[in-house]
Amino acid sequence: MKSSIEVLKNVFGYTTFRPGQERVIEQVLKGRNVLAVMPTGAGKSMCYQIPALVNPGVTLVISPLISLMKDQIDSLKQNGINAAALNSATPQEEVNPILRQAYEGKIKLLYITPERLVMDYFRYQLNFLDISLVAVDEAHCISQWGHDFRPAYRQIMEGVKSIKSQPNILALTATATPSVQKDIADQLNIPAENYVITSFARPNLSFKVVDNPKNTNLYLLDYIKKHPNQSGIVYASTRKNVEELTDYLAQNGILTASYHAGLSNKERADVQDAFQFDKVQVIVATNAFGMGIDKRNVRFVIHANSTPNLESYYQEAGRAGRDGEPCEGILIYHPKDIRLYRWFIEQSDLDDEYQKIQYQKLAAITKYVNTTYRQIFWSDLLSMWQMF
Repeated sequence: MKSSIEVLKNVFGYTTFRPGQERVIEQVLKGRNVLAVMPTGAGKSMCYQIPALVNPGVTLVISPLISLMKDQIDSLKQNGINAAALNSATPQEEVNPILRQAYEGKIKLLYITPERLVMDYFRYQLNFLDISLVAVDEAHCISQWGHDFRPAYRQIMEGVKSIKSQPNILALTATATPSVQKDIADQLNIPAENYVITSFARPNLSFKVVDNPKNTNLYLLDYIKKHPNQSGIVYASTRKNVEELTDYLAQNGILTASYHAGLSNKERADVQDAFQFDKVQVIVATNAFGMGIDKRNVRFVIHANSTPNLESYYQEAGRAGRDGEPCEGILIYHPKDIRLYRWFIEQSDLDDEYQKIQYQKLAAITKYVNTTYRQIFWSDLLSMWQMF
């Protein structure tokens, strides 16, 4: 059997592990359930990819987005690793051949959505496979206190318990407050001694807040023109805003494309590829874009609207500078955005406790935008975040 360090060197081409990786991998290979909380760009995916190549059998990776699966599978295939996905974009006639390849040991990593694991017949099919590990990517989606809650994630443990090979579980996330960490661990039976939480410091990533500019579009255009040949992401709050801003930038000579949930799977995949291979300079997107995207040379992430909480801002801004080079996160603050988010909470049918948490999160982002007109780093931002 190959060692994890041999796989790291011979397959992925690295000589040393990043902080936290080796500890996570060691616990996983000992058959323990583990929670890994590591910042964006810290190499979380290797924490299950390396055990998948060391262990016999198949590693099942539960992932929330088709685009995330595509990005990871493309990267694995470039390293000579056979992986496949089963999701809503998979033609039905390809499902059984993929499962057969996994059964025959030709596929080491099988990516699925949490919704597929809910299906009784699919659970039955999994029992023909020797599944050694279940990796739950973007595990904060399991928590009702998180910012990307997805109900099917709450049924993951039931699905895992139905698998005859009784695999252990690795939960991974870049955005988990203490309350979210506990919720993940309770759901997936992970003891506190098996948490691996690394530093959130990203010294290459600097932050600033731009206070209510007279013309947001003009500010964005001016910034992008001052950073030619640099890849960036601009987040806007609605599909309409995304389309309007994309048109404005394109009319002013910026190579750009839109990304939002209203596009077809093929359209979104085409946009993702265009950005990945530098055919466009800037992606203008809703928060549907970015989870798990591994583009190393993103130099700036700009939020054209304030965000409803620090968790989503942390995750989205963290998509800049994954190569370790200097980069910037900019939040454009409009008081009307905060008022709108408060109205959404007031109008929701959330229970009192959940509503209280959302108000607290909104208060934290309000404090951030009103006290920080300078460059700051992760540690400053997280000091406010840790109250939850």
